[in-house]
Amino acid sequence: MSSTNTRRRRSVARQLLVGQLAVVVLLVTLGGALALVDARRDSDESIRREVVDIAVSIATAPSTVTALASADPTAALQPVTERVRIATGMDFIVVMSPDRTRFTHTTTELIGGQFTGTIDRALAGETFTETYRGSLGPSIRAVTPVLDDGRVVGLVSAGVTRQKISDQFVAGLPAVLGIIAAALGVALAASYLLNRRLSRQTLGLAPDELRSMYEHHDAVLHSIGEGLVVWGGDSEAELVNDEARRLLDLPEGPVTRERLPESLRGLGDTAVRDEMHLTATRVLVVTQDPVLHGSRRLGTVTVLRDHTELQRVMGELDSMTSFAESLRSQAHESANRLHTVITMVELGRTEQAVEFATQELELSQNLIDRLMSTVQEPAVAALLLGKVSQAAEQGVELTVTEDTALTDTESFDRRELVTLAGNLIDNAIDAAKQSDEPWVEVTVRESETDLVIQVADSGPGMDADALARARTRGFSTKSGSRGLGLALVTQVVERHHGTLTSETTYGSVVTASIPHE
Repeated sequence: MSSTNTRRRRSVARQLLVGQLAVVVLLVTLGGALALVDARRDSDESIRREVVDIAVSIATAPSTVTALASADPTAALQPVTERVRIATGMDFIVVMSPDRTRFTHTTTELIGGQFTGTIDRALAGETFTETYRGSLGPSIRAVTPVLDDGRVVGLVSAGVTRQKISDQFVAGLPAVLGIIAAALGVALAASYLLNRRLSRQTLGLAPDELRSMYEHHDAVLHSIGEGLVVWGGDSEAELVNDEARRLLDLPEGPVTRERLPESLRGLGDTAVRDEMHLTATRVLVVTQDPVLHGSRRLGTVTVLRDHTELQRVMGELDSMTSFAESLRSQAHESANRLHTVITMVELGRTEQAVEFATQELELSQNLIDRLMSTVQEPAVAALLLGKVSQAAEQGVELTVTEDTALTDTESFDRRELVTLAGNLIDNAIDAAKQSDEPWVEVTVRESETDLVIQVADSGPGMDADALARARTRGFSTKSGSRGLGLALVTQVVERHHGTLTSETTYGSVVTASIPHE
């Protein structure tokens, strides 16, 4: 496999680690070299200050002037300068006359000889330092005058050889190199830890893989027809695509769980599959799954699918199906009655046959005629007729009140009317079956300002807390079941800024009121 392909597959973290190591090693090496050069310069500067101090101390001592004026300066000065040299670590201390004649020296054979080096500046009264190759080799030395009443009566030179300075510098190298090694170790450890953290965050992907993933990720997010919300470790979403903002009516900006519709806030990090949820305007199917990398949980992904229109169509279809089933049941019942009438005629009981036939027909036809004349919306009229038969099949007496009327059909959506009336009646029928003599009473009427759908039943009724629970997703008044009935009703009512109330008077009464738009 080519080195180009290998290099291409290196992760971002590994490439960064290699680059960091190269930079760290280079910087530490250069820093160490500069530190060594600086240490050597500091060492030389320290030696210069030290030799100046020692030379000046000896030159300004009164005993030095006295010794130089004596007949034998060497006898007076040599023991003193040697003690000072040994105590201070100097390699030599030379006391000389202005004509360079040495009175003292570390090597006694050189006493009486000529001092080699620069003395002109000292003869002029100046103290200076220089690096010079003398009798003991290259050295850093200081030369200073010995003054007596302003006259230069002698010179003092103190120095340390380069060899000794180098030995002292080398002796200090392990400490300097140890510091450099420690700094390099800390830098390498920090780079390694940073590499591990970055590797976890980038999932070990190479730069081209990350770029490709981002491009595909961005394209998919803008093209899919489902809402997508990605959650990390905190309560703020890491990603929300355009469809999710549309479905949840979210503005631009950060999205937290507190900004979600009430039924979605409680999902947390739990996994759910095709669960129905309602917002103020939509019916959503929600799927939520954890995002795992190995055994580590990175977060959760919430997928939202819009089933609003489908739910409305299904509600209308259910109503039509109920009506068809009611008609089928009535046809079957009519056949039974017809056979009964025919048999009574054959038995010669014609009067009783006519009375039996016209009694049921009159009741049924009166209801149909009344609803068709007062309820101008055919779907609502069919729904009410179907629910009467459906309730009868379940042993519940359903009555449509005499004041039921609906003439202004343009102000209201037909599907919403079916959703409102159908779900309220279904809930009432289920609740009424819990009583000994089940009954339901339905009223659909208009005022100048509102459309009112009122459903009463013989059931136990709902208090304020029960109604609040029933208006949320997944709650049903049916024992042991979960439904969307009252939640769908609430959605329609809130969409039109209406009201939904429950009270217990002559029975359990639920009233939905929607203002004219």
